[in-house]
Amino acid sequence: MDNYYIHEPPPPPPPGGMMMMPPMNPQGPPPPPPPQPQQLPPQMFTTAAQLLDLTDKKLLLVLRDGRKLIGILRSWDQFANLVLQSTVERIFATISEPNSPAPRGLFADKLHGIFLVRGENVLLLGEIDLDKDDDPPPGYERADYDFVEKLSKEQKAAEKIKEKNRLKKLATLGFEGENMGEILL
Repeated sequence: MDNYYIHEPPPPPPPGGMMMMPPMNPQGPPPPPPPQPQQLPPQMFTTAAQLLDLTDKKLLLVLRDGRKLIGILRSWDQFANLVLQSTVERIFATISEPNSPAPRGLFADKLHGIFLVRGENVLLLGEIDLDKDDDPPPGYERADYDFVEKLSKEQKAAEKIKEKNRLKKLATLGFEGENMGEILL
């Protein structure tokens, strides 16, 4: 039996097995046994080894560029590069007002098949509950991919203009935006 937690006692001796008795010390009690190496709980592993539990499960990945991929994890390596099977890219476009309490929108899926994702591009990943997999996201309806893609690109362009104006206002107040400083050689 393995000890996975530090607070667990060491395993009992095998039944019927002979235990070796420490040699008797004529000056007093026997010396204490050597300390057992402490084992770390499985939650402590922060490497690609955590992906072992997610192999052959359906995952949702969010990439650094904002794309959302859904697929079955088939393989991975020490750099957390992932191979996904039956991969679809899901895009979203909101159609509700920005200050409305519940978001409403459209979503569409584009089939990619086998997909290799470089580990450093994964921002977030999580297992999908297969009982809720077929349900659309709350507040969103399925629509044609081309329409949702066009709507999503328009929203991203509008957001980019808004961000550019915000950075200009901050620059007039003496603040620098990201990547706006002078390059010193």
